[in-house]
Amino acid sequence: MGFRCFNWRLVIAFVLSMGFQGELVGAHGRRQLVESLEAADDGVCTAVVNPQGYECREYEVKTQDGYILTMHRIPQGRGGGSAGKRQPVLLQHGVLSDGMTWLLNPPQQSLVFVLADKGFDVWITHGRGTRWSRRHESLNTSDAAYWAWSWDELASYDLPATVGFVFQQTGQKLHYVGHSMGTLTALSAFSEGKLVDKIKSAALLTPVAYLTSMTTTIGRAAASAFAGEMLGALGVAEFDPKGAVGTMFLEFVCAMPGVKCYDLMASLTGPNCCLNDSTVDMYLKYELQPTSVRTLDHFSQTFRRGVITKYDHGSSTANMAAYGQSSPPEYHLSNIPHHLPLLLCYGGGDMLSDVKDVQLLLNDLSNHDVDKLVAQLVKEYAHLDFVMGVNAKQVVYDGLIAFFDKHS
Repeated sequence: MGFRCFNWRLVIAFVLSMGFQGELVGAHGRRQLVESLEAADDGVCTAVVNPQGYECREYEVKTQDGYILTMHRIPQGRGGGSAGKRQPVLLQHGVLSDGMTWLLNPPQQSLVFVLADKGFDVWITHGRGTRWSRRHESLNTSDAAYWAWSWDELASYDLPATVGFVFQQTGQKLHYVGHSMGTLTALSAFSEGKLVDKIKSAALLTPVAYLTSMTTTIGRAAASAFAGEMLGALGVAEFDPKGAVGTMFLEFVCAMPGVKCYDLMASLTGPNCCLNDSTVDMYLKYELQPTSVRTLDHFSQTFRRGVITKYDHGSSTANMAAYGQSSPPEYHLSNIPHHLPLLLCYGGGDMLSDVKDVQLLLNDLSNHDVDKLVAQLVKEYAHLDFVMGVNAKQVVYDGLIAFFDKHS
């Protein structure tokens, strides 16, 4: 019997009580960290990074279309290290998340800190519309125009701005790590020749490109029901998963036949094998971040059509104005330069980035230079294990670092 999602907080409480059994070791400490983070003037650096013994710096980056993004930098590990140049790495989060997604586990388990301790200069992005990147040179978040973007703009504006900033600050090409939507935006940009001159290699965790075979019940139900268009028709531009719009969205989807919302995390991402309960607690209470309704609509279009295109504005007239043609142009991922080193890590239990869809992506990359493309299937992993798994260092990160070292 499906669970009617009348209240977001109730859903969270139910997920924690039913979906993740066992002791919530350290959960109280995680809640204190959330409260500290919300109260801290300097946010991420003061509340999360500095207390772990790491140096942290904050930067502002402005995109070509006027969005002001926050980036955080961990320039070295706790041990300091040599004064020479350290190889920069940029980490890009997925949808409904921000850069905190990389910082929820202890230092020995979090990719950010593992990279810093291995001698890398680590940069963390926070995408437009999320907590630390909600400013614009002329628009407010209460303006519908502020939210008039999809993941197209993230590929066209945000990534060039953040990658370009790191390149300018360090004077070096950088390695890239993307998770979920952070892989889609990178692949889209690479296919159009963007960023490639500033990137040494890219590690794509749970690569999202094609979505036809995704098995997440909530995702398929929302995409099939055109949920993005539904919200857009109601005049909603911002999707806040913790606000009134998020509650309405879940009510709508969870009431659909065959959709079960009693275990929200598994329903969205698949049965993650290796998450710490206290990390899940923090993720659900803090890390769900706003995005644009248009981004959700764009994902729905990709699911329904089986091809990867730019955002469809809904009419030939609107598309003609945006693209000079009546239908949105396709992203041809086979155009990604064959010499760009790519590492793809994907999970056998992932319900968002299904193995069949990853295979379609690998087919697009079939002409890639043999020594520049590595694909790793972790059979027991689902979508969030790659960024929050307690054993991800041994299973994924050690190999990722070896891949970076090979292509440095």
